[in-house]
Amino acid sequence: MSKNTDVRCVEVSLHFLPVHTRMPLKFGGETVSYVTCARARMRVADAHGHVAEGWGETPLSVTWVWPSALSYEARHAVMKQFCETLAGAWAGLAASGHAVEVGHDFQTAVLPGLVAELNAARGPGAEPMPWLAALVCCSVFDQALHDAYGRLVKRPVYQTYGPEFMSRTLADFLTPAAGTAVSFAGLYPQDFLVKQQPAQLRAWHLVGGVDPIDAAELTGREPDDGYPVLLADWIARDGLKCLKIKLRGTDAAWDYARTVKIGGIAIAGGVEWLTADFNCTVREPAYVNEILDRLRDEHPRIYGMLLYVEQPFPYELEQHRIAVHSVAARKPLFLDESAHDWRHVQLGRELGWTGVALKTCKTQTGALLSLCWAKAHGMTLMVQDLTNPMLAQVPHVLLAAHAGTIMGVETNAMQFYPAASAAEARVHPGLYQRRNGVLELGTIHGNGFGYRVAEMQRELPAGVEFGR
Repeated sequence: MSKNTDVRCVEVSLHFLPVHTRMPLKFGGETVSYVTCARARMRVADAHGHVAEGWGETPLSVTWVWPSALSYEARHAVMKQFCETLAGAWAGLAASGHAVEVGHDFQTAVLPGLVAELNAARGPGAEPMPWLAALVCCSVFDQALHDAYGRLVKRPVYQTYGPEFMSRTLADFLTPAAGTAVSFAGLYPQDFLVKQQPAQLRAWHLVGGVDPIDAAELTGREPDDGYPVLLADWIARDGLKCLKIKLRGTDAAWDYARTVKIGGIAIAGGVEWLTADFNCTVREPAYVNEILDRLRDEHPRIYGMLLYVEQPFPYELEQHRIAVHSVAARKPLFLDESAHDWRHVQLGRELGWTGVALKTCKTQTGALLSLCWAKAHGMTLMVQDLTNPMLAQVPHVLLAAHAGTIMGVETNAMQFYPAASAAEARVHPGLYQRRNGVLELGTIHGNGFGYRVAEMQRELPAGVEFGR
């Protein structure tokens, strides 16, 4: 049943914003020195001709979404090209409805065909662009749709995820796991969200695989730009209480020693929680189990500080159906790269995963649906960063605020490219710096995502426009 508040997309513009890191950032086997952020503006209209515009943004994190021997530039160019294809497809979309409904329909009925067309056009010998890369490209438009919807109905977007605005229930999108008493009949996303947005969120700091953590690891090439370099200085300046440790997943001795060394610095600095990210390179649960058991026996305090373990195993669950119950028996085990959508979360649960790390870069719509499925089945939630600067930070922290995570939100753009967010930080200072170990959300207000774009003095590079 349609509603007067249903919207359709009528115009899209797309901009690419280059961002350079102050320190190298390691993803898997690659090290990143720059990234492109895609930013979209979408205009939507309802049946009565009311119009509003919204914004979405995400880093096109090539090395994260598309691990490959192909050059960075080759993959980067394909993703930018696909963003332009998506902009035209969204602008020509005839579907109308609530943002969740239109976003879901685009991702299930339109996006797969566009990915297939792209990969076919690249030729039979070309490496196909992964689905995760397609979701990241799509996310900027999906975010813009949600923002525009909230602005059109004059509500913060998280107040629109219920029956007042949605025509379809979660039962129209989600299927419960077999053998459970779960039902989505008559339920909406709002039924799984935190009712009152918190004013603060605990901030997780990323300790990258090539970050110097003490003076012995300095090379002399570190920036002298007023920001910390060494881990202890970050902890002291930002009052950090939570550290995410990037590990290799292919060198158990290095991973163990790295965890112990960082754990010691964390304890000395008053840090309370750690998590370990094995970079999706582990092939056997025994690799993780042996490290965890050794920590338990030799460094019980560091072991106790490990709140959860993040995605040790390969991205594609269907191809790598590894039973992970033994790891999850030791520590909560969170899907990240594998959690493309709620169906992948369902498969992960069957294999023994106990939690889900949500990301807005997999689309706001997809994150909401995965959140609902996971919570309904007793899984724990986290919201992980994609080193989100500028506008991308706002939907990211709002998702964490409304999801009810195991502990705060990962946020690390201020480590790797703090100057990139200068325009946005003047409006939301507490979102782009971590003080006393937290982010401050009090400046986010207004309709949609509450960006307050009109107050930001940012000149956008020339973009491409698509409309009816």
